Amino acid sequence: MKPIVYRVACMVGLMAFATGSTLLTILSLSKDCFAAPVSSVEDRNGGSFDANDANTPRRLEDYLRYAASNNAGLKAAYEEWQAAIEEVPQARALPDPQMQYGYYTRQSDMQMNQMVSVMQMFPWFGKIDARTEAAVKTAEAAHQKYQAARLALFKEVKDGFYEFAYLGKATDIAIENLELLRHFEEVARTKHLTAQTGHPDVIRAQVEIAKMDDVLRGLGQLREPTVSKLRTALTLPAGTNLAWPKVDSFEPATLEYEQLVNLLRQKNPELAGLNYEAMAAKSRIVLAKKNFYPDIGVGVEWTDFERSGGMSGRDSVALMFQINLPLWRDSYRAGERQEQAMARSIKLQKVNTENVLLTRVAQAHYEYRDSARKMRLYSDTLIPKSKELLQASEAAYRSGTIDFLSLIDAQRTLLDYYLSYQRALADNQQKLAELEMLVGTELDSR
Repeated sequence: MKPIVYRVACMVGLMAFATGSTLLTILSLSKDCFAAPVSSVEDRNGGSFDANDANTPRRLEDYLRYAASNNAGLKAAYEEWQAAIEEVPQARALPDPQMQYGYYTRQSDMQMNQMVSVMQMFPWFGKIDARTEAAVKTAEAAHQKYQAARLALFKEVKDGFYEFAYLGKATDIAIENLELLRHFEEVARTKHLTAQTGHPDVIRAQVEIAKMDDVLRGLGQLREPTVSKLRTALTLPAGTNLAWPKVDSFEPATLEYEQLVNLLRQKNPELAGLNYEAMAAKSRIVLAKKNFYPDIGVGVEWTDFERSGGMSGRDSVALMFQINLPLWRDSYRAGERQEQAMARSIKLQKVNTENVLLTRVAQAHYEYRDSARKMRLYSDTLIPKSKELLQASEAAYRSGTIDFLSLIDAQRTLLDYYLSYQRALADNQQKLAELEMLVGTELDSR
């Protein structure tokens, strides 16, 4: 991206002589190049959503709202969370009661006809509680995974949004300067005919026009992969075009590293999810230890006796108790060791994840501050000084004390700083989006 944009900057310097305008007009035009892309850009790059349609995403909030409602990956994470929630009532439930029915095809001396029994098994004391607690914490972990997916999606949308906006500004500059260079060619031809300028200036203008047209074609081809990233985040059909986004003005906030670290440890959903998984692992260890104790069954059995032949026997009713015999202790010990190993794994995974996240926060914080520093450098120092340089260069060129290439170099420098300033704006907001994803909350930079 950057080499293409810098080539655009190199073209813009030629406008000074081409238009014969005053320096104030030149600087005003240069500033306008960085406003919202003009409608002709949209027309050049094909169709887009109707700009008058209220549902068409144009601002960042529109993109985020649309992505949150339509992104397929986020919906999948939500359904995984809902599936984990449904594990809780299953964990809390008792086993299904067992019913047995028997019909005596060959009667004994007791003249029994049939029997029916019902048995309900009850897990050992604390088993249901441990199993339910593990399911609840697993559901909480799934909820944190959903939150992490939401933050990652928002970061992806913001990255694509600001890159798309930057591409729009670069394209706007290319279109403006292509027209200016064509006008410069005509001015150079006129001066060549009157012997006020040499023929090489005309050739130079034609070369620059060809280069600018190639840059514009490259920017046009770059639009599709840039839009494709946003389409993926928004779950839009392939081929759907998007109108150039509108970027609100902002001022970089002062973010302290210690503040970001505290927020990360408190609100990062990955760490929170691992905390809940560790709690679930502890409950599963308790459940594994309960397997050494038997489950208890309570039931009732009814037996129907034959009453023929003058006999007056009564049906029998029996209360029944049943337990399973936990004899295979080695398997239960293995299950307990397995759950303990899983708990240790989760604990170590949390330590590693926290270290990785802290490293990413440190790097993103540096790049955020670096881009903010560049924004201040360009806006407060380099751009104003470059304007002064261009004013002095224009006066010197008109008086004949410097050549045409020196004037081009001064204008190229100014536009290079303009583009670098816009690149720093985009980088700043992209790094802010990364920090928000890492710390798990929005950071005000307005």
